[in-house]
This record gives sequence, structure tokens and C-alpha cells, in this order.
Amino acid sequence: MPTVVVATGNPGKLKEMQVYLNDLGWQLELKPDAIDIEETGSTFVENARLKAAGVAKALNQWAIADDSGLEVQALGGAPGIYSARYADSDQARIDRLLRELAALNDRSAQFVCALALANPSGDIVFETKGICPGEILLEPQGTGGFGYDPIFYLPALGKSFAEMSPAQKDAHSHRGIAFAQLMPDLKKLALE
Repeated sequence: MPTVVVATGNPGKLKEMQVYLNDLGWQLELKPDAIDIEETGSTFVENARLKAAGVAKALNQWAIADDSGLEVQALGGAPGIYSARYADSDQARIDRLLRELAALNDRSAQFVCALALANPSGDIVFETKGICPGEILLEPQGTGGFGYDPIFYLPALGKSFAEMSPAQKDAHSHRGIAFAQLMPDLKKLALE
């Protein structure tokens, strides 16, 4: 069974990726904490490429990276690539975002997920970007998910990400969309 390193230290992200990649028969593992790739890109795609290539080269193994976040129209796309660094905790990030949107009528937003797969030499073999449009709620709804999920609302389903079952979220999220786009290519790939 081929091993692919997920260029993250987040076990939750690894678990989510395992669901999407289950059919490939890959063994996924977290990158070692000692490897820290600086996210110096100006887009989600650039950061995913940097993380995948950096981890692949450092370990001489296949690596997959995801860079994702929330873009809010009324805030000029913020928090964007700084979504995880917008504040010190999930609750603080949600509170800050709701404060910044308090006097604004436009609540449109989108979650973006960029994926990149690098071979052991650090060359990017495949990449894609998934986008899930939605709206920011006035207050959190639901207890599932993580990050901005309690305030990200999908009008088509009438639910926030935090109110969805894991299967619903997998099917409709930016990450689910990105993996669905990437899977045909990954299925053709024979990893050593």
C-alpha cells in the first residue's frame, strides 16, 4: 500500500482527506512536526503547491497538501489565505468576522480549497481548486464541523456546515468539490 504524506499537522484534516481518498488504497500519514513549510504564497493554490512540494522533497515521499479558507465578499475577500490566522481560536475568528460584518448587508462568501499532489522529487503532479459559495449567518448555528462552519450557510440545503452530517458536508463542501475534481486523475496514478 503506497504511503502519501498529508502536508499538515492537523489530524482532523488528515481524517477528512482519508474519507475522500479511501478508494485509492493509499496509507495517509501526517507530516512530522519538525517539517514546517512557510506559506508565503498569495493564493490558496500557491500555498498548497509550496506545502506539497516542500514536504515531498524533505521526506522524499509523495505528498498531498490542501490550503483552504473563507473569502467574504464585503470584506474584499478577507480573511482569505489568512483564515486560520484571523484570530487565536475558532470562536475568536467567528467573533471577529461577525463583528466586521455587523453593519454590512452583503453576507455572500465562499469557501475555497486548493489541492496539490507532489511526487518524491517535489514536482507538482496534479492540482485543483474547489469553491463552495454561500452566506455568512448573523450568529452561529449547529455544533458539528470546525472553524467557520457554524456561520457558513448553504442556501441550497438550508443549513450551516455545522448543521450538516459529515456525509452532507463531504458532498457539498469546497474540499469535497476539489477532491471530486481531482479523483479521476488520482485514480489513473500508479504510486510506488
